[in-house]
This record gives sequence, C-alpha cells and structure tokens, in this order.
Amino acid sequence: MKTEKLKLAILDMNNDEPNQGLRCIAEIAHVFTDDVSIQIFNVRAKQELPDTSFDIYISSGGPGSPLEEGEWRKPYLQLMQNLWDINKTNAEQKKHVFFICYSFQVICDYFQLGAIKPRRSTSFGILKVHQTKKGHNDLIFEGLNDPFYAVDSRDWQLIQPKLTVFKKQGATILSLEKIRTHVELERAIMAVRFSEEFVGTQFHPEAEPVSMEAYFNREENKKKVIDSFGKEKYAQMMDRIDDPDKVALTYKTILPKFIQNAIIKNKQPVMS
Repeated sequence: MKTEKLKLAILDMNNDEPNQGLRCIAEIAHVFTDDVSIQIFNVRAKQELPDTSFDIYISSGGPGSPLEEGEWRKPYLQLMQNLWDINKTNAEQKKHVFFICYSFQVICDYFQLGAIKPRRSTSFGILKVHQTKKGHNDLIFEGLNDPFYAVDSRDWQLIQPKLTVFKKQGATILSLEKIRTHVELERAIMAVRFSEEFVGTQFHPEAEPVSMEAYFNREENKKKVIDSFGKEKYAQMMDRIDDPDKVALTYKTILPKFIQNAIIKNKQPVMS
C-alpha cells in the first residue's frame, strides 16, 4: 500500500501588492510536504482559481475593501459555495478551508453573518485576542493562552453578528477583539468556525516573528510605523515580537493545527 499526497491550494488575495503573509503561509505549508503537494493561485490580480479537486485551501489576507466587486469575486465565491456543498454531501473526502483577514471578511459578508464595516482608524500591531467559550474547545486554539497575541492589520471589521444566521448555519464565534460586555455586539469578531471544515481569523496567524522583526527593523519600515502609529506603538510591537509566548506561539499553533487536522481527517491509504 502507498499513501497518496493531499492537494493544498494557497489562494493569494494580495492583488500583486508586496506582502510577507503569502511567503509565511507557504513556509508553514511546506512543513507538511511529506503529506501534501502545494500550488499557489493569484486570485485577484490574475483571476486564477483552483478547481474542487484540492483537499485543503488557505485563502490569504489582502489590501482594499472586502466589499469590492472585482472580476475575481463571483468565481471565488462560487468555488467556496461548491466546496461547502461538497462537504454537505460527501461523507468521506471533506474540503478544509482557512480564511485569513481579507478573505475572512469576504466570506463573512457572503454568509451574511454580520456587518462588514470600515474602522474609524487602522488596527495595527501585536494585540490581545480573547477566546470565547467555544474557542476554548476549538482545536486551532489548543495550546494557546487566553488571551493570546496575534498580528492585527486591518481597516475593516466584522461586527453586529446576526446570531440567528450563526445558529441556522451552525457557525460559532471563536474569538473577540476585546471583552466589553456593556457593548457586546460592537466588539470586532476575530475568528469564526463556519463549519467543521471551514474556519477563519480576522488576524494573521501566519505572521512569523523572525522575519517580522527583520522587516520592521529596517529604517524605512520603522519610519512608516512611527509616522502612522507613534513611537510607543512601535516599541510595544517590537517588544512583543521577541516574546515566545506571543506571536511565535500563535504562528506555531493555529495554521499548523488546521493543516494537521485536515491531513488526519482526509488522508486515506490507497492501493498501489
């Protein structure tokens, strides 16, 4: 008997703008190359999309409005609907999908889970993320502290969850921006499990601390952060990058656990 590799598609949503996230996603995925083959698709800039034969899909963050009506949008959402439908009808081979930041906002809008609105100001830095009760029991957070720390970089947010839609779909809120019980519905939602196979985060679980530190130590990048957010925010971010219990722990936990779980659930021995 031999074991056939699963297929993993990385959906690049960066619209050809320079970024670190795509490289980090690919580096995490390549840890699992004994079990998966990897292919990258440039969705927004080139309208490249995989078919439904892949087993695992990771859809990246990206710039701009998650509500934009680009040429890529309809085919992208149709692919996601097709994968969702396959999971509903196929008891054996499931399609596992992870959505990051921009992609998370796009799919939450598609599922009509709440209001996707611009923030008054950009949320940027290494910030606390609080788990909900459901989040405490979710495999992607297993081993993380509560609150844990993650890289946040966004101008938009999911707020005002439609709890009846969540219930009907079977979706659950896994984490929140901060605990403010007196304004519960205005807290930004930071992670959602849409189904057993579909999950996403508003933050960037792929952010890798060593390359982040090198990137933000460059004078031109340091200046951009200080000019936009101030010296205190820059100092806080650089201090948290070095902490093994913050970004490094999140990086080693969430996406690796998602991929490993998909491999365990889907990998089947085939006769040679």
